Order: sequence, then structure tokens, then C-alpha cells
Amino acid sequence: MFWWRNEVRPGVSVAFTDARAGNLALHVGDNPDDVASRRAQVEQAAGLGGRTFQYMNQVHGNSVAVINHWGAGPTADAMVSVADAAGGSVQPLSVMVADCVPVVLVGSTETDAPAVAVAHAGRPGVASAVVTAAVDRMRDLGARHITAWLGPSICGRCYEVPAALREQVSAAVPESWAETSWGTPALDLPAGVRAQLAASGVDVLYSGECTLEHEGLFSYRRDSRTGRFAGLVWTHDRQG
Repeated sequence: MFWWRNEVRPGVSVAFTDARAGNLALHVGDNPDDVASRRAQVEQAAGLGGRTFQYMNQVHGNSVAVINHWGAGPTADAMVSVADAAGGSVQPLSVMVADCVPVVLVGSTETDAPAVAVAHAGRPGVASAVVTAAVDRMRDLGARHITAWLGPSICGRCYEVPAALREQVSAAVPESWAETSWGTPALDLPAGVRAQLAASGVDVLYSGECTLEHEGLFSYRRDSRTGRFAGLVWTHDRQG
């Protein structure tokens, strides 16, 4: 069910699902009851203890929503949740992708309370710096010592684009300029995200495999009718 999972700090876990968890998106024509059942299975596997991952309505923008508790999904491409001064728990968060870069951010406040975020970094999101916006919002809310995990996404060797589009995006993020393994124009979105995080002073501790190259992951480039896998972050006690 999980392509990668780890307790990245005491009481904070990050995971990325794969095709074994099934499609977790409601917008790709799947049966909503089946999607709800799969989401519940992921929550059980994560040990949420009755809590629910917050999903969002992703629109390839750079809006960041601050989430204090579960509710109707915001229209945004990043979410931030920070524990309050009394030490209240943060809201478990989810970002869905099938070639775009799923970014998970974890930090802490001055009182060592956890601060977490997720971001959906597709081509428009990389060009408009959605990940930078998420880091900035975390810091606005008191987060420090932020580190990042990049889930599986399409790599620069595989993400072919028209030459004009490559020039447009790389003008904003030069590190995204790439060439496919067969010699045509491409974009390297993970490289672009890593450069933006480096510029924000955020270390990347994990960067996942290429979605197009691995059959165990959903890839829109491989199949436009594919499902979506998720990047997840949540807090728990050390036994949970």
C-alpha cells in the first residue's frame, strides 16, 4: 500500500502510496464509494485512530490553505497545519498526483510543536512557485527547521514538452530545463522543486522514483485514465 513510509521525526510520519492502495481521487470517474473505502483503508494502515486525511481540490495554482481541522476540501495546491500553543495536534494532510511532484514539508515551532504541509507541484505550480509559497506560509505561522520529502513523479528524462513550453518554464525556474533520454525538449520538475527548496533554505531528505518508469505507480503520461496516489503526513504517538 505504501511505496515509501517513515517516521521522519518523533511522532511525525510521511508516506507515499502506490497502485496497491488504489485510486484515491474523486475526480477521475471512479466510484465514489470505492474511493471512500480505499481512503479509509489508507487511514487505518497509517494508524490515524479515527482521524481523517484532509484532501484538497487541486487546480494547478499556488494558493496555500491553512487547515486547523478536517472539513470540506479547500481549492488550493498546498495546505499547512500547525499545532497551536496549547500543543494541539495538527490535521493529517494529503496531496494527490500521477506525475506531478507531491511535496511534504515538516517543521516545528519554537515550542517544538509540529508544523506540516503538503504541496502539489505540477508544471504550472513549479513555474508559479507553489512550494516556496507553502514554505513561506509555514514560517509565517512560526515553523522553523523545515525539511522536505519529494514523492515519486515523472523525471526529466521522460517528461517531454514542446520547446516553447520548456523555455517558458525554465525562464522562471532554470533548473527545470531538461532533455529526454531520446533527445527532445523536456522539463525536470523534481529538479525545479529541489532548487526552489534550496533557495528557501529547506533540505530535501527524500526524492522518489519516476512514475512513468515504474508500473507500480500511477502515471498520467502512461495512461490518461489512470488513478491518483497520495503523499501523506500525520502526527501520532510513538506507539501509534
